Amino acid sequence: MVWVALQMSFVRNAAKHHPIISLIDSSTTLKQLKQIHSHLLVTGTLNDRHLFGHFVANISLKNPMNLNYSEDVLNKCERPNLYSLNSMIRAHCKSSTPQKSFHFFNKIQQSDNFSPDNYTFNFLVRTCAQLLEHLTGLIVHGAVIKHGFDHDPHVESGLVFMYAELGCLGSCRKVFEEIAKPDLVCQTAIFSAYAKGGDIEFAKELFDKMPEKDHIAWNAMISGYAQCGQSREALRLFNLMQLEGVKVNEVSMVSVLSACTHLGALNHGKWAHSYIDRNKIRITVTLGTALIDMYSKCGHMVKAMEVFWSMKERNVYTWSSALNGLTMNGAGEKCLELFSLMKPSGVIPNKVTFVSVIRACCVVGLVDEGCRHFESMKTVYGIEPQHEHYGCLVDLYGRAGKLDDALSVINKMPIKPHAAAWGALLHASRMYKNREMGELASKKLIELEPNNHGAYVLYSNMYAESKNWDMVNEVRRTMKAKGVAKQPGCSVIEVNGEVHEFFVGDKSHSRYGEIEVMLGDISRRLKLAGYVANTEPVLFDIDEEEKEDALCLHSEKIAIAFGLISLERHVPIRIVKNLRVCWDCHDVTKMISKVYDREIIVRDRNRFHHFKNGECSCNGYW
Repeated sequence: MVWVALQMSFVRNAAKHHPIISLIDSSTTLKQLKQIHSHLLVTGTLNDRHLFGHFVANISLKNPMNLNYSEDVLNKCERPNLYSLNSMIRAHCKSSTPQKSFHFFNKIQQSDNFSPDNYTFNFLVRTCAQLLEHLTGLIVHGAVIKHGFDHDPHVESGLVFMYAELGCLGSCRKVFEEIAKPDLVCQTAIFSAYAKGGDIEFAKELFDKMPEKDHIAWNAMISGYAQCGQSREALRLFNLMQLEGVKVNEVSMVSVLSACTHLGALNHGKWAHSYIDRNKIRITVTLGTALIDMYSKCGHMVKAMEVFWSMKERNVYTWSSALNGLTMNGAGEKCLELFSLMKPSGVIPNKVTFVSVIRACCVVGLVDEGCRHFESMKTVYGIEPQHEHYGCLVDLYGRAGKLDDALSVINKMPIKPHAAAWGALLHASRMYKNREMGELASKKLIELEPNNHGAYVLYSNMYAESKNWDMVNEVRRTMKAKGVAKQPGCSVIEVNGEVHEFFVGDKSHSRYGEIEVMLGDISRRLKLAGYVANTEPVLFDIDEEEKEDALCLHSEKIAIAFGLISLERHVPIRIVKNLRVCWDCHDVTKMISKVYDREIIVRDRNRFHHFKNGECSCNGYW
């Protein structure tokens, strides 16, 4: 047996270094491939089954574009060997047609000359991970056990990865615990699965126990924190990664930029961009797109577009990220202008692109153009509109005051109307004071999302504005009975590279004494400028003075006060808020920008507000 294995190894090495077959690489065109194929046929080289197998493997694995040709070559062989069939499974598991792997697996099973080996199942479990089909994964796992490869280290690692991708954490952990000596790849797969699944504490426990950690392990942990919204931990771990001397690559920086994006921490994001430049990390399409997304969501569209135009290669996600950034930041016309350049550049828009484009039409009030883009999705690009697109269409009509048309869109949707569509109608109803339609939208929204505190608050505020206190009380009683609590407002501001977090009514900050003095100064100067607090949406059973105090302690006002005492006059005050900005805070921020001559940029749950000289980029509709 040892002699046979040595012979096989010798034959495969000889095949691997065949002077003509080795010419095939990732740049080999179909024309060149046919010339090589002709030469090998004429010389009789392919009569050798091992050389034939290596030829098929080289075609399929070196260039995905030639995968169909490798299949044609294989189909002409009466008795393909296991190596060539395994190569086809491996090639397809990484392609856009992973399901074809099973065609070649069936050929192996039907053969009288050989059976599936550990390589077969290693590639097959990764096919299941790519397909994201739970039942198929279970069937393949059963085949692994049946053929006796359930304790092969590579197959075990593949199974952990497969169950991780399928989100089956229980099965993932069970397979992992049966591995006697899990290798680095396996350990990384298991804690990546738990990090992605939201159990970041268990993932961190596994990470800390790893005796060795390569850059893949560090990247997975940083990515896990970023995906779970624990952006500060992601940045802290990245700093620790550098101190440990671990090589930082593109994947690390994408996760770091994602953390900066979530926090709205522009200075951290700028530092990350400088780090990329200093360390000569190549800006790939993925990394470039992450940079555009970070700058866009930190409200710095000038820098986002600089990155966009500097990129040598842009895919549909790059274009969509830039378009979304322009729309979020209120630059609807620029978004539509950029979109007009997209198709001539050879990039075809996708469903994500059209969400930004229709929203851009909402921002600038171009109802007819928005409708044309909506129709073109299906007629020109063959894209079936999804919930997000119908929600944008409702918003488009609603913002323009065409509430009947907005309701008509909802009633005629070919799919069940979702919460965002009813939410858009509710906001429009409140803006145009259509209480009847607002009541309908509120009830529908609460039916769909009974624990959505925002829906109850809007419902209550609509009655408060019409002074219908009985209904306000009824809505709030319903909230209490159903256990729906209003999510506390939280605002984040970055000062000198440090992220500061403020909650509604928060007095815990080390500089709160100075903040309180500034809040008093803001109140005095705004009253002199004619400001009167909009107290209608606040609880009706407290007096006006208490209502004003309650509004004064909203988290973004505390953050703005901190920004005023901490940042130099020429530096914009940038704030990220977890909720939609309330009417009073919006009015106050507009006046602060004028009275204090400051640029203030607020990213709320819905969009950006750029405040300058007493005006806001949203034009009073958000």
